[in-house]
Amino acid sequence: MDADQIAVAKTCLDAAHDGSLSFPEIVGRLIAAGFESYAVDYRCNTQTWYLPGGDHLTLPMQQAAARVGSAFDAVMIEHLVRWAQSNSADYSYAAFSEKAKAAGCAGYIVSFLGRRVVYFGRSAETHVEHFPG
Repeated sequence: MDADQIAVAKTCLDAAHDGSLSFPEIVGRLIAAGFESYAVDYRCNTQTWYLPGGDHLTLPMQQAAARVGSAFDAVMIEHLVRWAQSNSADYSYAAFSEKAKAAGCAGYIVSFLGRRVVYFGRSAETHVEHFPG
């Protein structure tokens, strides 16, 4: 992984937390930099980006107080995704993450190749969201 790809990953991580880039903008930058996917692990508080050849980068995310709930609530995860997609003035990634964790989301994987996000709970329940057309 080269220095430019590392810089893109860091910029996108920061932008998700400060709201300076939307999810589609972040996806576009990561794809342009050659990434094929990334994963968020709420239990380890990390984000990992993957290149097709196997290289990866893992960075810590901003510390969050909430713990991952024991029961996975797929309906709530879907509701939170719609909130994120709405571009509502009250949306923030930090609030999304806190609410997702409370709804039992242990993390998620974003696949650019598969054009989807797979949210998962502590006991491997999942909710799949396909990228909008």
